[in-house]
Amino acid sequence: MPQHEPAALPDHVRRIVDEIEAGEEDALPPPPEDRAGSRIESAVRQILVEIGEDPEREGLLDTPARMHRMYAELTAGYHVDVERLINRAIFEVGYSEMVVVKDIEFHSLCEHHLLPFFGRAHVAYVPNGRVIGLSKIPRIVEMYARRLQVQERMTQQIAELLMDRLQPRGVGVVLEATHLCAAMRGVRKPGTVMTTAAVLGLFRRNDKTRAEFFAHIGRRPPEG
Repeated sequence: MPQHEPAALPDHVRRIVDEIEAGEEDALPPPPEDRAGSRIESAVRQILVEIGEDPEREGLLDTPARMHRMYAELTAGYHVDVERLINRAIFEVGYSEMVVVKDIEFHSLCEHHLLPFFGRAHVAYVPNGRVIGLSKIPRIVEMYARRLQVQERMTQQIAELLMDRLQPRGVGVVLEATHLCAAMRGVRKPGTVMTTAAVLGLFRRNDKTRAEFFAHIGRRPPEG
């Protein structure tokens, strides 16, 4: 999806994008009204009417504006500039053992029902002469989480970005998440956790490397 110029973003979305890209956490003023916001708010009002609610009652009066702001924040990852996120934080280092960053909390929106799924990401790579700054891996996870997602694709996107930018010997990514679309509707099975994995390079070819990764994160490697 094409990325937007920074000036095109509402201030509150720009702030979130800045936090993901560069850790800029200064508060910014509320966003101005915009045409897209008006369309979203009109759609939310129509949804309220369709489910039998009164969008004019006190408790719902500001709900369309709140939902406009919420969805803009939760999908801010579409606007993140990967180059600005990485920001020259790839370094030449003579280190060749596995690097593991685990228990990265994330929250995302399932694209099928726009309901949250959330959990933890575990990311590892085996360097090939280059490493990436520690804070960048959680930011990469956050960038992909703040989009409409399916967990399988998000897992693969994280792995492929690291493989492309670092050119390591291999990358492994595991995501574990609870999906409210399974807990609140459909099968209604609260407590169910979905696990997805993407293994590239050495992690795919070498059973020992893959087993080491899963041992680091306290999980059993998949069979086969």
